Amino acid sequence: MHELAKITGIRSDIEGTEMKVFVPEKNLFNTILDKRIHDVELRLDDGRTITNAQRKKAYATIRDIADYTGYLPEQMKEIMKYEYIIRTGNNYFSLGTCTVDTAREFISMLLEFCLEQGIPLSDLAINRADDIGRYLYYCIKNRVCAICGRKGEIHHVDKIGMGNDRRAVDDSDYRKICLCRTHHVEDHTIGEKAFQEKYKVYGIIVKEQENGLEELQQTQ
Repeated sequence: MHELAKITGIRSDIEGTEMKVFVPEKNLFNTILDKRIHDVELRLDDGRTITNAQRKKAYATIRDIADYTGYLPEQMKEIMKYEYIIRTGNNYFSLGTCTVDTAREFISMLLEFCLEQGIPLSDLAINRADDIGRYLYYCIKNRVCAICGRKGEIHHVDKIGMGNDRRAVDDSDYRKICLCRTHHVEDHTIGEKAFQEKYKVYGIIVKEQENGLEELQQTQ
Protein backbone atom coordinates (compact mmCIF):
# COMPACT_ATOMS: atom_id res chain seq x y z
CA MET A 1 0.00 0.00 0.00
CA HIS A 2 1.46 3.37 -1.06
CA GLU A 3 0.01 6.77 -0.15
CA LEU A 4 1.05 10.34 -0.90
CA ALA A 5 1.69 12.29 2.30
CA LYS A 6 2.89 15.74 3.34
CA ILE A 7 5.37 16.45 6.14
CA THR A 8 3.68 18.83 8.60
CA GLY A 9 6.25 18.75 11.39
CA ILE A 10 9.81 17.63 11.97
CA ARG A 11 12.41 17.52 14.73
CA SER A 12 15.76 15.80 15.11
CA ASP A 13 17.91 14.54 17.98
CA ILE A 14 20.87 12.21 18.46
CA GLU A 15 18.64 9.13 18.07
CA GLY A 16 17.19 10.10 14.70
CA THR A 17 14.52 12.23 13.03
CA GLU A 18 10.89 12.42 14.10
CA MET A 19 8.29 13.56 11.57
CA LYS A 20 4.59 14.31 11.59
CA VAL A 21 2.91 13.44 8.29
CA PHE A 22 -0.55 14.12 6.88
CA VAL A 23 -2.25 11.93 4.24
CA PRO A 24 -4.84 14.11 2.46
CA GLU A 25 -8.32 12.81 1.48
CA LYS A 26 -7.71 9.38 3.05
CA ASN A 27 -8.80 7.93 6.39
CA LEU A 28 -6.23 5.27 7.22
CA PHE A 29 -6.99 5.11 10.93
CA ASN A 30 -8.85 1.78 10.91
CA THR A 31 -6.52 0.23 8.33
CA ILE A 32 -3.45 1.00 10.44
CA LEU A 33 -5.09 -0.33 13.60
CA ASP A 34 -6.64 -3.45 12.04
CA LYS A 35 -3.41 -4.49 10.31
CA ARG A 36 -1.26 -3.37 13.24
CA ILE A 37 1.03 -1.39 10.98
CA HIS A 38 4.06 0.01 12.77
CA ASP A 39 6.68 0.34 10.02
CA VAL A 40 6.56 2.49 6.89
CA GLU A 41 8.90 3.06 3.96
CA LEU A 42 9.75 6.70 3.38
CA ARG A 43 10.67 8.15 -0.02
CA LEU A 44 11.54 11.84 -0.01
CA ASP A 45 10.53 14.00 -2.99
CA ASP A 46 12.51 17.23 -3.27
CA GLY A 47 10.39 18.52 -6.15
CA ARG A 48 13.11 18.37 -8.80
CA THR A 49 12.08 16.97 -12.19
CA ILE A 50 13.92 14.49 -14.41
CA THR A 51 17.17 15.78 -15.91
CA ASN A 52 18.18 15.59 -19.58
CA ALA A 53 20.98 13.17 -18.66
CA GLN A 54 18.52 10.86 -16.91
CA ARG A 55 16.09 11.00 -19.82
CA LYS A 56 18.88 10.07 -22.27
CA LYS A 57 19.93 7.11 -20.09
CA ALA A 58 16.35 5.85 -19.82
CA TYR A 59 15.55 6.13 -23.54
CA ALA A 60 18.88 4.61 -24.62
CA THR A 61 18.27 1.59 -22.36
CA ILE A 62 14.67 1.25 -23.54
CA ARG A 63 15.90 1.23 -27.15
CA ASP A 64 18.37 -1.55 -26.35
CA ILE A 65 15.61 -3.63 -24.71
CA ALA A 66 13.33 -2.98 -27.69
CA ASP A 67 16.02 -4.05 -30.17
CA TYR A 68 16.60 -7.25 -28.22
CA THR A 69 12.91 -8.17 -27.81
CA GLY A 70 11.59 -6.99 -31.18
CA TYR A 71 9.18 -4.39 -29.80
CA LEU A 72 9.01 -0.81 -31.00
CA PRO A 73 10.75 1.60 -28.58
CA GLU A 74 7.48 3.40 -27.77
CA GLN A 75 5.79 0.07 -26.98
CA MET A 76 8.71 -1.03 -24.84
CA LYS A 77 8.66 2.26 -22.94
CA GLU A 78 5.09 1.57 -21.80
CA ILE A 79 5.87 -2.07 -21.00
CA MET A 80 8.81 -1.01 -18.84
CA LYS A 81 6.75 1.65 -17.07
CA TYR A 82 4.24 -1.00 -16.01
CA GLU A 83 7.08 -3.34 -15.04
CA TYR A 84 8.31 -0.53 -12.77
CA ILE A 85 4.82 -0.08 -11.29
CA ILE A 86 4.54 -3.82 -10.59
CA ARG A 87 7.96 -3.97 -8.92
CA THR A 88 7.68 -0.81 -6.83
CA GLY A 89 3.97 -0.23 -6.28
CA ASN A 90 4.43 3.39 -7.39
CA ASN A 91 2.03 5.27 -9.64
CA TYR A 92 2.13 5.74 -13.42
CA PHE A 93 4.47 8.54 -14.49
CA SER A 94 5.74 10.49 -17.48
CA LEU A 95 9.38 10.53 -18.53
CA GLY A 96 8.84 14.16 -19.45
CA THR A 97 7.78 15.44 -16.04
CA CYS A 98 8.57 12.81 -13.37
CA THR A 99 10.78 13.61 -10.39
CA VAL A 100 14.53 13.05 -10.24
CA ASP A 101 13.98 10.27 -7.70
CA THR A 102 11.41 8.46 -9.87
CA ALA A 103 13.74 8.72 -12.88
CA ARG A 104 16.62 7.32 -10.81
CA GLU A 105 14.50 4.39 -9.62
CA PHE A 106 13.21 3.73 -13.15
CA ILE A 107 16.72 3.70 -14.64
CA SER A 108 17.88 1.33 -11.88
CA MET A 109 14.95 -0.96 -12.64
CA LEU A 110 15.74 -0.93 -16.36
CA LEU A 111 19.33 -1.97 -15.69
CA GLU A 112 18.25 -4.67 -13.24
CA PHE A 113 15.85 -6.01 -15.89
CA CYS A 114 18.66 -6.12 -18.47
CA LEU A 115 20.97 -7.94 -16.06
CA GLU A 116 18.25 -10.46 -15.17
CA GLN A 117 17.35 -11.16 -18.81
CA GLY A 118 20.88 -11.02 -20.24
CA ILE A 119 20.03 -8.11 -22.54
CA PRO A 120 23.13 -6.55 -24.16
CA LEU A 121 23.50 -2.77 -24.06
CA SER A 122 25.01 -0.49 -26.68
CA ASP A 123 27.08 1.20 -23.96
CA LEU A 124 28.63 0.02 -20.71
CA ALA A 125 25.89 -0.34 -18.11
CA ILE A 126 27.99 1.53 -15.56
CA ASN A 127 27.71 4.58 -17.84
CA ARG A 128 23.93 4.27 -17.79
CA ALA A 129 23.60 3.85 -14.02
CA ASP A 130 22.10 6.79 -12.15
CA ASP A 131 22.47 5.10 -8.76
CA ILE A 132 25.89 3.42 -8.86
CA GLY A 133 25.45 1.62 -5.53
CA ARG A 134 22.22 -0.08 -6.59
CA TYR A 135 23.71 -1.05 -9.94
CA LEU A 136 26.72 -2.65 -8.21
CA TYR A 137 24.31 -4.52 -5.93
CA TYR A 138 22.35 -5.86 -8.91
CA CYS A 139 25.62 -7.05 -10.46
CA ILE A 140 26.50 -8.98 -7.29
CA LYS A 141 22.97 -10.36 -7.05
CA ASN A 142 23.00 -11.59 -10.67
CA ARG A 143 26.73 -12.49 -10.75
CA VAL A 144 27.41 -10.17 -13.67
CA CYS A 145 30.58 -8.13 -14.19
CA ALA A 146 29.97 -4.51 -13.20
CA ILE A 147 32.25 -3.33 -16.01
CA CYS A 148 31.40 -5.33 -19.11
CA GLY A 149 28.27 -7.34 -18.27
CA ARG A 150 29.80 -10.79 -18.76
CA LYS A 151 29.39 -13.56 -16.20
CA GLY A 152 31.31 -12.59 -13.10
CA GLU A 153 32.72 -13.67 -9.77
CA ILE A 154 32.91 -11.93 -6.42
CA HIS A 155 36.01 -9.81 -5.88
CA HIS A 156 36.67 -8.72 -2.30
CA VAL A 157 37.84 -5.13 -2.04
CA ASP A 158 38.53 -5.80 1.64
CA LYS A 159 40.97 -8.70 1.44
CA ILE A 160 40.12 -11.92 3.28
CA GLY A 161 43.80 -12.64 3.76
CA MET A 162 46.24 -15.33 2.75
CA GLY A 163 45.75 -18.72 4.38
CA ASN A 164 42.06 -18.20 5.24
CA ASP A 165 39.43 -20.58 3.89
CA ARG A 166 37.14 -18.34 1.82
CA ARG A 167 34.27 -20.81 2.28
CA ALA A 168 34.52 -20.54 6.06
CA VAL A 169 35.01 -16.76 6.38
CA ASP A 170 31.93 -14.60 7.04
CA ASP A 171 32.35 -11.89 4.41
CA SER A 172 29.13 -9.99 5.23
CA ASP A 173 31.14 -6.98 6.44
CA TYR A 174 33.55 -7.05 3.51
CA ARG A 175 33.25 -4.61 0.62
CA LYS A 176 32.89 -6.53 -2.62
CA ILE A 177 32.18 -6.15 -6.31
CA CYS A 178 31.33 -8.59 -9.11
CA LEU A 179 33.91 -8.80 -11.92
CA CYS A 180 34.54 -11.12 -14.84
CA ARG A 181 37.84 -13.01 -14.88
CA THR A 182 39.45 -10.45 -17.25
CA HIS A 183 38.58 -7.42 -15.12
CA HIS A 184 39.32 -9.34 -11.92
CA VAL A 185 42.86 -9.93 -13.16
CA GLU A 186 43.16 -6.30 -14.27
CA ASP A 187 42.14 -5.13 -10.79
CA HIS A 188 44.90 -7.19 -9.20
CA THR A 189 47.38 -6.05 -11.86
CA ILE A 190 46.92 -2.27 -11.68
CA GLY A 191 45.76 -2.06 -8.07
CA GLU A 192 42.45 -1.31 -6.36
CA LYS A 193 42.72 2.49 -6.40
CA ALA A 194 43.71 2.75 -10.07
CA PHE A 195 41.00 0.26 -11.07
CA GLN A 196 38.26 2.17 -9.23
CA GLU A 197 39.36 5.49 -10.70
CA LYS A 198 39.49 4.02 -14.21
CA TYR A 199 36.00 2.46 -14.17
CA LYS A 200 34.26 4.62 -11.52
CA VAL A 201 33.24 1.62 -9.42
CA TYR A 202 33.79 0.68 -5.79
CA GLY A 203 33.11 -2.08 -3.31
CA ILE A 204 29.82 -2.32 -1.44
CA ILE A 205 28.66 -4.22 1.64
CA VAL A 206 25.68 -6.52 1.16
CA LYS A 207 24.21 -8.04 4.29
CA GLU A 208 21.73 -10.92 4.41
CA GLN A 209 18.84 -10.18 6.75
CA GLU A 210 16.86 -12.58 8.95
CA ASN A 211 13.96 -12.64 6.48
CA GLY A 212 16.27 -13.92 3.75
CA LEU A 213 16.37 -10.63 1.89
CA GLU A 214 19.54 -8.67 1.29
CA GLU A 215 20.34 -5.13 2.36
CA LEU A 216 22.72 -2.86 0.50
CA GLN A 217 24.97 -0.66 2.60
CA GLN A 218 26.53 1.90 0.31
CA THR A 219 30.16 2.54 1.10
CA GLN A 220 32.83 4.13 -1.04
